[in-house]
Amino acid sequence: MPHSEALDNREVLAVHHLNIAFQEERQFIPAVQNLSFSLNRGETLAIVGESGSGKSVTALALMRLLEQTGGQVTSDKMLLRRRNRQVIDLNELSASQMQGVRGADIAMIFQEPMTSLNPVFPVGEQIAESIRLHQGLSGDEALLEAKRMLERVRIPEAQAILSRYPHQLSGGMRQRVMIAMALSCRPAVLIADEPTTALDVTIQAQILQLIKVLQQEMEMGVIFITHDMGVVADIADRVLVMHQGNAVETGSVEQIFHTPVHPYTQALLAAVPRLGAMNGSDLPRCFPLISPGEPGTQETEQDTVVPGKPILEVRGLVTRFPLRSGLFNRVKREVHAVENVSFDLWPGETLALVGESGCGKSTTGRALLRLVESQEGSITFNGERIDTLPSGKLQAVRRDIQFIFQDPYASLDPRHTVGYSIMEPLRVHNLLDGDAAQRRVAWLLERVGLKPEHAWRYPHEFSGGQRQRICIARALALNPKVVIADESVSALDVSIRAQIINLLLDLQRDMGIAFLFISHDMAVVERISHRVAVMYMGQIVEIGPRRAVFENPQHPYTRKLMAAVPVADPEHRHAQRVLLQDEMPGNIRKRGERMERVTLREVGPGHFVAPPRQDNAFSRL
Repeated sequence: MPHSEALDNREVLAVHHLNIAFQEERQFIPAVQNLSFSLNRGETLAIVGESGSGKSVTALALMRLLEQTGGQVTSDKMLLRRRNRQVIDLNELSASQMQGVRGADIAMIFQEPMTSLNPVFPVGEQIAESIRLHQGLSGDEALLEAKRMLERVRIPEAQAILSRYPHQLSGGMRQRVMIAMALSCRPAVLIADEPTTALDVTIQAQILQLIKVLQQEMEMGVIFITHDMGVVADIADRVLVMHQGNAVETGSVEQIFHTPVHPYTQALLAAVPRLGAMNGSDLPRCFPLISPGEPGTQETEQDTVVPGKPILEVRGLVTRFPLRSGLFNRVKREVHAVENVSFDLWPGETLALVGESGCGKSTTGRALLRLVESQEGSITFNGERIDTLPSGKLQAVRRDIQFIFQDPYASLDPRHTVGYSIMEPLRVHNLLDGDAAQRRVAWLLERVGLKPEHAWRYPHEFSGGQRQRICIARALALNPKVVIADESVSALDVSIRAQIINLLLDLQRDMGIAFLFISHDMAVVERISHRVAVMYMGQIVEIGPRRAVFENPQHPYTRKLMAAVPVADPEHRHAQRVLLQDEMPGNIRKRGERMERVTLREVGPGHFVAPPRQDNAFSRL
C-alpha cells in the first residue's frame, strides 16, 4: 500500500525503531537496538563504528537479506521512495515483490566480492544479468552496457575482463566489478558496505568520485558503511556512529569531526592513522590505543631488524598467466602480472609492497609460497632455493612462511568451526594435539582480540573484521619466520586495526618475524614498515627506507599515490588532489612479447628509483 504521506519530500528512506537479533542456542542475542534514521535525496549518510557494531546487519536488514539466515528483524516502518516516486514499506513486501525492488530501487555493494560473485560465470554475464532483469535490455545490449560500466569504474581491458571469471581477477578488480553491477541499474538508494576496502588509494578516489557523480545525476541517496574516517570526511554529509548495536551519536560531518560529544566517537577519531604523522622517524611505531574513558597507550619505536644475511632473497621474478581463446582454446596472449621483481627481506624487518590494484603485488606474495608458479627468477629462503624445490618438500617451507589472505571469508572453510581452522596447521605439521592445541587456539584468539569461546562458532557468525582477525590467528599458529600479509588489516575498523598492527609489531619484536606487508593503505604502511617498495604494472619503480620514500618520493607514480590519500578532515574535502585520470594501461601482451623492463638507480642510501618512461605506460603520470 502507498505511504506517500509518511515521507518528507526530500527523503528517500526512513527507518523507524529497527531491532535485529540472532539466535544463539536457546536465546536471541540483540545485534541492533531501536535504531532510527532517515536519508535524503542526493545525500550521503556514513554509518561508522567498530567491527561487530551492527553496521552491516543494518544494511542487510534494509535489503531483506537476513530472513534466510535466522535473523529476527522487527521495525515500525522501513519506508523507501522508489525511482517512480512511489513510497513503499519494505516490511510489507512479499519475497517476490522484494526481488523486483532489490537491485532496481535499492542496491548494495557488498564487503567481500569473492563471496558475492558467482564463481562459475564470467563477470560480464553476471553484470549483464542484472541489467537484463531490471532494465529489459537484450543480451547483446546488456553486455555492451556491462562493458561501459566496467570502463566507468576504470577497469583496463574491459572487453577482455567481460569473459574472465572472478578467481582470475585481483581483489580490487573484483570489488570494482561489484560496484559496476550495483550502479548499472541506477537505484534510488545505494548501500555501500565497505565498497573501497579492497581498493588502493588511487582507485578509491576514482570510485568515490564516480559514486558522487552518479549520485548527483540521479539524486541518489547513499548509505556509506565504512571504518575509514578519511573516506567519511571526504564524502559524507551526515554521520551516524554505532557502538554495540546502538546509535551513540549522529550529526553533520563537520560536527562529528570537529566537536564530537560521545567518548566513543572521540576514541574512534583518535585511532585514525594520518599520513605524515611519522615524519622525522626512521622506525615503525605502535599506534596509541584509546578506549572511551581510558588513557591512551604510549607510542613506542622499535628497531627489530637483524643485520646480516637476508632471510628472503628474490631475484628477477617473472610471473605470467596464459589467456586462451579461439576455436582450439590456444594461448595467444599472456598477462604479465610480475615482471623482473627483485628485493631482499631481513629477519625482523617489515617490507611494504604498495601499488594499485592489478599491479602485481598480491601475485608477488603468492609466488613466494609457490601458490602460483613463476616462469623466471629465483626465490631463496634461509639460504635455500625454494623456487626449484619439489612439491613434496614445500610443506616444511610453508611452516616457516605463512600467508594472510585478502578475502577472509573465502579463506575459511564454512563447514568447520573457526577453532578447527586455527588448529588445523598445528595438526598438519604434528606440533600440538588435543588439549594443548585447544589451549593454543584460545591463546591465539585472545591475542587478536577475540574470546576463547568463539572457537566453537562458524565463519558466517562473525563480521568481516572479526573473520580477518581469525585468519591472522591461524597464520600465527606455527610461529613462522616470515608472514606475507596481503591486505591483512584492510577489512578492520580503525581501533581494531590499531590493535592488530600493534600485535604484529609486538610479535615481530618478541619472535623476530619478518613481514612482507602488501597494502594500499599508505597511512598504515607509513606506520608499520621499515622499507617500502612501490609497484606499477608488475614492476618495482621505487624502493627504499620508509622515511626516504614517504618524505622524499622520487618517482611520479609514488607522488600520485601519496596525493590520492584521503585526509580525515572535512575541511580538506575540496582540496585539489592529483589523481590518475586516465585508464591504467593493460599488462596483457601477445605470447612471446616482452614488456620493457625498468632499471633502478640509487638516489640515496638504499633508495632506488626507476627513471620515468615516456611511453604509454607512464605517459599518464
